[in-house]
Amino acid sequence: MYIHREGIKIIAVSALIYSVFVAILYFFLPEQTIFHYLFYFALGLTLLWEISFFRVPKRSVNYQSDAVVSSADGTVVVIEEVFESEYFNDKRMQISVFMSPMNVHINWFPIDGEVRYVKYHPGKFLFANHPKSSEENERNTVVVSGAKGNEVLFRQIAGMMARRIVCYVEKGTKAKQGEEFGLIRFGSRVDFFVPLTAKVNVKIGDKVKGQKTVLATFQK
Repeated sequence: MYIHREGIKIIAVSALIYSVFVAILYFFLPEQTIFHYLFYFALGLTLLWEISFFRVPKRSVNYQSDAVVSSADGTVVVIEEVFESEYFNDKRMQISVFMSPMNVHINWFPIDGEVRYVKYHPGKFLFANHPKSSEENERNTVVVSGAKGNEVLFRQIAGMMARRIVCYVEKGTKAKQGEEFGLIRFGSRVDFFVPLTAKVNVKIGDKVKGQKTVLATFQK
């Protein structure tokens, strides 16, 4: 495990600010009390949480050429047939994974192929479990076309705490299943839109892991 590059500056600045707080407190109230210790403990926990949030686990990819592997750690909160209007303009099966602030927030490609579409949408910061979050929140949509013509749309969605979506890819990028393509800061969600013919391998409430859990399998 190591710390993601997006988190190094944030953690360093936080550590500096917390150190200044401690120094000011010690300067004006040098006598140590229970208040001091609780304050130190709270700052320490906050810093540890920030480090945990930006952790990058070392995992082997569960490579599946005929399947969609989860792009994120989290909990399955939506499985439903919907009309996808941004790219496909037809019905797709939507699978949504909610990432709590305690989950790893790196996002990985769910399939091999080529990036055919990337679009960032500014928007609101509704709670990521809100039914309208997929359409109204700040979000970033990516579509990858696989070798056999199977296209998967996946959408990074900011939540109430998540205030920045990071995506490193552009149209034409070669996608490799399990490789990092971005992350979302501080609690969020990823929606997947797969063909109706695909077999869904998860159910609502399932805990999933990025690079590991098969969300759906393409039918031959």
